[in-house]
Amino acid sequence: MQKDQMFTRRRMLLAGSAAVGTAGTAGLLAWGTGGEPVRTAAPAAGAPAHRLPMNPSAYRLQPLAGPLPPAAALRRPPVRRVPLLRITGRGRTMVLTFDDGPDPRYTPGILDTLAEYDVRAMFFVCGEMAAARPRLLERMADEGHVVGNHTWSHPLLTRLTRRQIRREMSRTCEVVEDLCGERPRWFRAPYGAWNRSAFQLGAELGMEPLAWTVDSLDWTTPGTRTIVDRVEDGAGPGVVVLSHDAGGDRTQSVRALRTYLPQLLDSGYHISVPYLSPD
Repeated sequence: MQKDQMFTRRRMLLAGSAAVGTAGTAGLLAWGTGGEPVRTAAPAAGAPAHRLPMNPSAYRLQPLAGPLPPAAALRRPPVRRVPLLRITGRGRTMVLTFDDGPDPRYTPGILDTLAEYDVRAMFFVCGEMAAARPRLLERMADEGHVVGNHTWSHPLLTRLTRRQIRREMSRTCEVVEDLCGERPRWFRAPYGAWNRSAFQLGAELGMEPLAWTVDSLDWTTPGTRTIVDRVEDGAGPGVVVLSHDAGGDRTQSVRALRTYLPQLLDSGYHISVPYLSPD
């Protein structure tokens, strides 16, 4: 398959007809039509930054080549004051999200389980991890998952200058576009630490900020059963679940998904991903 044909396929997989509701309450993500707003919950602290050994990468040694598209060419979502925390819409729809990857030790197992049940998820990737493992990022896109921006190196954004934040975001946008053929339309601040610059720069780069409703706290490695219980106890219409596929030993996260995903489906939940309509 030619590269341009592959990118076209990925764009078709990643593009959807539903759009974020611009008139909704801040912190709510519109999902189609007919849904009633649901109350938001404040995000909990995210996992600590990963410190995994990574293969040398040209992306890690120098800035990515090529300028960003002109601002006018990017979709400009509104500048939020708080991140979107959950979704609204029809039925019992939930979103599963995985942060910090991709990691060759854990991401393939998560992708395999999602593929087994024909479920799409969101992966908020770190640029340096994605650049080091391009095949995994390409697989995410090819299998219809949404690839989001989790910065380049997982820093605490509230301690960075505006210029540093932009660099963290833009470099990751570029590597995602290079590998997936589609710029990320979603971003998530490491540790859930957002500030005004992050919201403004994310919007400038054409991305909506998405946090979470339920934190599995899998990064604390509390045990597979505990992770399963947290996800199942927190399940509900509109819920966005936070888990991780990198940043430490994620064996429990992989095993937990194998348990709670079929149980959620058997309970009548529809596991899917939100989409932004292309301009």
